[in-house]
Order: sequence, then C-alpha cells, then structure tokens
Amino acid sequence: MTRRALISVSNKEHIVEFAQALIDLNFEIISTGGTLKALQAEGILARPIEDVTNFPEILNGRVKTLHPKIHGGILAETGNDQHEELLEDHDIEKIHLVVANLYPFSEVLMQSNVTHEELVENIDIGGPSLLRAAAKNYINVLPVVDPNDYPQIIEALKHKSVDLKLRQQLAAKAFRHTAQYDVVISNYFSKRVHETFPEIYSVTYKKVQTLRYGENPHQEAAFYKELKAPAMSLTHAKQLHGKALSYNNIQDAQAALDVISMYEAPAVVAIKHMNPCGIGVGEHIHDAFKKAYEADPISIFGGIIACNRKIDLDLAEQLSDIFLEIVIAPDFTTSALKKLRDKQNIRLLTLPFLQQLPIFHELRSINGGLLVQANDHGSIEQCQLTYPTQRKPTDEEFSDLMFSWKAVKHVKSNAIVLAKDQQTIGIGAGQMNRVGAAEIAIKQAGMKAKGAVLASDAFFPMPDTVETAAKAGITAIIQPGGSKRDQASIDECNKHRIAMVFTNMRHFNH
Repeated sequence: MTRRALISVSNKEHIVEFAQALIDLNFEIISTGGTLKALQAEGILARPIEDVTNFPEILNGRVKTLHPKIHGGILAETGNDQHEELLEDHDIEKIHLVVANLYPFSEVLMQSNVTHEELVENIDIGGPSLLRAAAKNYINVLPVVDPNDYPQIIEALKHKSVDLKLRQQLAAKAFRHTAQYDVVISNYFSKRVHETFPEIYSVTYKKVQTLRYGENPHQEAAFYKELKAPAMSLTHAKQLHGKALSYNNIQDAQAALDVISMYEAPAVVAIKHMNPCGIGVGEHIHDAFKKAYEADPISIFGGIIACNRKIDLDLAEQLSDIFLEIVIAPDFTTSALKKLRDKQNIRLLTLPFLQQLPIFHELRSINGGLLVQANDHGSIEQCQLTYPTQRKPTDEEFSDLMFSWKAVKHVKSNAIVLAKDQQTIGIGAGQMNRVGAAEIAIKQAGMKAKGAVLASDAFFPMPDTVETAAKAGITAIIQPGGSKRDQASIDECNKHRIAMVFTNMRHFNH
C-alpha cells in the first residue's frame, strides 16, 4: 500500500535525503511552495498540494494547506468506520506522515531593522495547524518537526512498525515546537504594547545541555537558554578548556558576571557559593587581581575568577598557582591559554563583557507557582545621594564608597562590605542580622578595617551597626537610609566623626 507524506518545511536541512528515503519506502510525497521547488530541483518526485485540494494557493501563500482534503486526511482514525466512510464519500486520501517546521519568526525577530509588517508575514498559520493535527492523531500519523529525527524515523519505517513510545515522543516534540512558536509571538506582541506582566506569563527556553546533577548528586538538572539571549550571557560563552560546567558552576559563573559588569576600570572578582569573596579594581588587570586575591586568599580556593580584561601570561602564571574551578575573561593571550591548559581541571571561558547587564526578568519557582521580577538594574547617580552627617566623605572615601556599594549589591542579604583603596577587605554575607554581618566583615578585615569604608545593602533600624563600625575604625558608611530611626544612626556617626551617605535605594539579595 502506498502511504502519503506531506512535506512543508522552513528548515530544509536534509529534507531532500529524507524525502528520497520515504520514496524508497513506497511513500508518495505531496508538498507546497518553496519546499516543493527545492525537492523537484533535486529530482524528487513530489505532487503539488493543489493536485490534492483542487484549489490554488491564495493570498500570497497565506492559505495553502488549510483545506478539508488535507486535514481530513491527517485527522482520520484508521479503523473508525464513520471516518473511513466520510473519507470515501468526499474523496479524501489519508496522510500518514507530516513533516513541517515553521516560518522563522524567531530568526527574523533577531534581525536588525526588521519591520513589524515583515514579522507579521512570518507568523505561520498552516504549519502549526498541520503539526497539531498530526500530533493529535499520533496513533495513525507521524508528526515530524526536527531534522535530527529523520534517521530514526526512516529506520523505524524500514521495520514497518513505529512503536507507541516513538509516536508519543514525536507528538510531544511537535506540540513543544508549536507552543514555543506561540510564546515567542505572544511575547513579541506583549512587549509591543508594553504589557510587562500579562495575565498569563509564558516563557520558552531551548536546552543547552543535560547536567550531571543539580546542586546535589541526587537532584536532576539541565541548562536552558533563551531564544534571544543577550550578548553577555553564559549561553554565548565559548569554553576553551576543561570539562563541562556543572549546575553550581553555572550559578557561580553568573554571579561573577553580575559583579564584574559593575566595573568599567580593570577589575577582578573572585566568587565562592554565589557571593564575592574578593573584588579588586586597579590601573591594570594585574593590580586588580592582586587586590582580589589578597582580599581573601583562603576563600578563593576552589572559587571562580572573572576578569574584565584580557589575561596574559603573567596573570595566567599567578592563576595557575591557585586551585580554581573557572576563569572567565573576554580573551586570553596564546601563551596564557597554553599555560592554563596545563591544569586539567580548570575551565576557561570567554565572552564579550559589557558595562551593566540589560534589564531582564528573573524567575524564581515556588511549589505550584512562579515569582517574576525585573533584575536589580538600579544604580545610583550622585544626584540621588544625600549626606545627613556633619562630616562629609573625602574624595578617597567617596571613591571607595561607590566601589563598595557596587560590591554589596551582589552579596547575599544581610550584607556588609568593607573596602579600602578599591579593594574589598571584609565581606559579611547572608546573616540573620546586620550587626552579625558587620562583625564577620570586620573580623575578616582585621587591622585593615581602620580607615576603611562600610557599605550596607539595607538601612540601619538601630545604631548598633554604626557602633560596631566605629569600634573598628571605619571612617565612612554608605547605606540606603529610610528607617524611622535614621536619626539614631546619624547621631552615632556624628559622635565618632564618621561620614554617612544615604543612597535612597536598597539592594536586597535573598
């Protein structure tokens, strides 16, 4: 018995070979538009869709396959007497396999200077209808969307039996394909009319890799990317050396990118468990690395380093003396790469670095729900700052306050960062109270705390953090302000000649 396959694809990769293999298996091919021309140009015997429908393509190709003789042939159930009778009455032949993928809306969307009208014309109507019909009737029809599936489908057809599992896998993939397509289009229209948080929130991602496990070995995990990921995204990173990234590697690497994007001057950040353990800014990258390393030479062990300048041999030699999981930089010199590749277990990544990450949505799942927010893209400008204390910061203090404020934004709350000379010298992260975070940071800083500045991610509801800072010799503090008890902290600062700056912006990082 001759079986029929309908082929109408935007992605024509391997379609000629697949069509020929189907013909060799006694399939008749029917096709449309550009696909038909591509097949016939390669000598593939294919019938135009008009021969089946007895109706021409109309509206510049907007209507081709939307016809009862097509969808009746796809949706009919084999063995259903009523269906079989209706097919015979209306002279409809069954279609046993549908090969379709959709107009490249996503690809066109990513092009520069594309018009709204061009995008609208790349919204496929017939393709999703074909796929959904075939996937609904997967027991009788094979829905095919992915060229990577062609070989296994041909192999299954050669054995004259396509098992139920494969049929259901193909149906699931077809519905995922059309669902993703609809999400991209709906999000485009939502953005066009400035609906940031519509009544239905839909997202779609494509798998980059299956991970060995998640945070712990008993947790399954995978890494996905947005279809239109921004330039400074780990999904665009090029791995030059080392084994595949783990779930925790990816989280830490993202934290490193978040921090390094805050600094324009040569900067190095060391990350451990998604918190910075050392940040340094200098006139050159070597000076920045020295500061980042000396900020916490213990915690950096087994951590991640991100540099916003090219890594040369001199820096590579210093990095090779430390056990590091990952080094990220915009580039490596040839000699630096050769040196670091001597370390088997280090991972080396490159990607273009940008000042300030773009605004995007952060998603956090809860059991049965999803929290969505814009990322914390807020940054302070000098005009937003207020100076409530009698003493104002010196130029050197102000520079370090700005440096420390950028750092504390990326430390888990409650967070305190001590800094001096564009170097973190003490970081207190993730404590249940702010005084505890300050005490951790001060203990880490030791004698360096004298003359340093302090940044807090949130306001002081009581003066106790200022009291603790004063005992350590802190000379300037930056914090959001806004507490009903601000005056108590201001008075405590005035008592110890500490300059305080209010940002009027907080940076909770739970």
